[in-house]
Amino acid sequence: MTTIRQEMIRLLEEDPRDARELSQILGIKEKEVYEHLAHVAKSVKAQKKKLTVLPFSCLTCGFVFENRRRFTRPGKCPRCRDSRVEYPLYKIG
Repeated sequence: MTTIRQEMIRLLEEDPRDARELSQILGIKEKEVYEHLAHVAKSVKAQKKKLTVLPFSCLTCGFVFENRRRFTRPGKCPRCRDSRVEYPLYKIG
């Protein structure tokens, strides 16, 4: 039997996925996905792999959150102040 984090690692090694998709597949809340991602990053680092976050971007003006270190979605865009921010994709490679 695999844990949620082991299953999350397996899924992210197969294909890039966003937090919403992971929450639906794993049957957990989206907020829990973000909590697990921090631990997953540490686990895969020990395996000489890396959890890559394809950056968030604003759907209105196209601003890309390149230097963001947190896994959670930003509340709004710093450029146009709109809250329509695209979900990032996470992958392990």
